[in-house]
Amino acid sequence: MTINEIQDEIIAEFSGFDDWMDKYELLIEMGNSLDPMPEDEKTPAHLIEGCQSRVWITAAMQDGKVHYQGESDAIIVKGIVSLLLRVLNDQKPQDIIESDLYFIKEIGLDEHLSPTRSNGLVAMLNQMKMYAVAFAAQQ
Repeated sequence: MTINEIQDEIIAEFSGFDDWMDKYELLIEMGNSLDPMPEDEKTPAHLIEGCQSRVWITAAMQDGKVHYQGESDAIIVKGIVSLLLRVLNDQKPQDIIESDLYFIKEIGLDEHLSPTRSNGLVAMLNQMKMYAVAFAAQQ
């Protein structure tokens, strides 16, 4: 699936809920379904600066695509990590670099996060794109 197809799928899933408490519940469920990150990957080098809670994201190239792993110690943030991984994981570096992640605004996430969580979301996205830039430069 392309990045935009995955975003459209997420928008459809969230559109079934009018109440933001239900959307938070869906976000928490998504976070709970995230594969656990190996403890030895939870290092200061993989810690995302700018997040109020602790968030770790790693990346590796596999078959010409970027494979991410991530986790957080906060349940809502873990859900956000799971959304970002779902959209960007196993995509080509150039597609990640050029992506416009419109789903964040479309599902209303940008309006329902505290300022510190919004800053964390931007920091996570920036790090994921930086990984893609580094892998693209190696190709």
